[in-house]
Amino acid sequence: MKLNAALARSTVVAALGGLLFGFDTAVISGTTSALTALYNLSPALLGVTVASALLGTVFGAMLAGFPGERYGRRDSLRIMGILYLVSALGCAWAWNWDSLVAFRFVGGLGIGGSSVLGPMYIAEIAPAKWRGRLVGLFQFNVVFGILLAYFSNYVISLMRLGAAEWRWDFGVAALPAALFFGLLFSIPRSPRWLVKKGRLPEARAVLQQIGERDVETALSDIEGSVDALHGHAEEPLFQAKFKLPIFLAVTIGMFNQLAGINAILYYLNDIFAAAGFTKVSSDLQAVAIGFTNLIFTMIAMTMIDRLGRKKLLLTGALGCAICLAGVALVFASGAHENLLVWLLIGFIAFFAFSQGAVIWVYLGEVFPTSVRAHGQSLGSFTHWVMNAAITFAFPVVVAHYSKAAPFVFFAVMTALQFVVVLAAYPETKGVSLEDLQKKLVAG
Repeated sequence: MKLNAALARSTVVAALGGLLFGFDTAVISGTTSALTALYNLSPALLGVTVASALLGTVFGAMLAGFPGERYGRRDSLRIMGILYLVSALGCAWAWNWDSLVAFRFVGGLGIGGSSVLGPMYIAEIAPAKWRGRLVGLFQFNVVFGILLAYFSNYVISLMRLGAAEWRWDFGVAALPAALFFGLLFSIPRSPRWLVKKGRLPEARAVLQQIGERDVETALSDIEGSVDALHGHAEEPLFQAKFKLPIFLAVTIGMFNQLAGINAILYYLNDIFAAAGFTKVSSDLQAVAIGFTNLIFTMIAMTMIDRLGRKKLLLTGALGCAICLAGVALVFASGAHENLLVWLLIGFIAFFAFSQGAVIWVYLGEVFPTSVRAHGQSLGSFTHWVMNAAITFAFPVVVAHYSKAAPFVFFAVMTALQFVVVLAAYPETKGVSLEDLQKKLVAG
């Protein structure tokens, strides 16, 4: 099977949801000081402001499996595009703090939903030998969106817009949101979803369209995987035979956030300010970190199908633990603040090279077709619950304990992740989704 134009276009369009995901989650970093001053926010209320979108992601991730199963992955992504657009415009025109939080929540619904549906759609149309790289394009777009958010914040800060600056930071996301929604009308449905719904002629046509060489064999394999589990296309997720995929999804979702990645990205300007950087220089440092995130995600995408998922996770966990321990030492000692940027760049590089690139690939692989939508929702739900909790707690912990405290916790968690991955994670590279089902499902 070759990477033809239809397969490439479908992957790129679905992955655009990741760009909006990254932009919407990171853009808040450039607005925290302005919002704190405008609405007189305490550390706890600042945490609520930032975490409001993440509360939306929890519900979006938890519920996305239902429209994903009923209406299909592609059509459900269109709903996410509308939510992104409404959120961007609503935040830009927010008339008070309550409305801002509400529109951030709406954006979170889109982020959580697309974090489930985008990788799932790509995994279901991708051939096994390219699945890691193609699903990895979603994560590439996430970090590209983060970089765009940081760069956008920096450019807008140079425009001297005064009190309206934060509104522009949020509002520019409306343009890619509208583009994403429109392009979703140009790609086919998932062939595996079509088989689940008994729409075999349509599934056959999609397999032909995306360049599958042996269409009938591929169609037969998909039918077999859908019907293998007691002859039913639909099954409850929480069964003993799915305990390994459930464990893998929940732990990779937890550890992804216990590393502190999103708390650091959301409060990056505040972290630099605590070390003595100005607003403009903080925005510029954030661009450098966003660029590092992008570069090392690209490197990971070229390696993920060669080295495998497990080796990347182990390498990244070790590197992240060392860099986070260094950040904790800088804040605990109050010295060597000049090393802070380099330690954070190192952390971002190791994270992007490992779990940043692996999480959405792994979640799209470990569940069989019969429960993939709900299983991926579980993993994404876990990811966003931990994200919301840590993002809310970060400014509170810093205010009540010390600047070093959260980084000590993050370092310990990444060290623990190394042990868990080494002991329990199977390698999934180069294996078809149907063969993975036989390997990971008990009984």
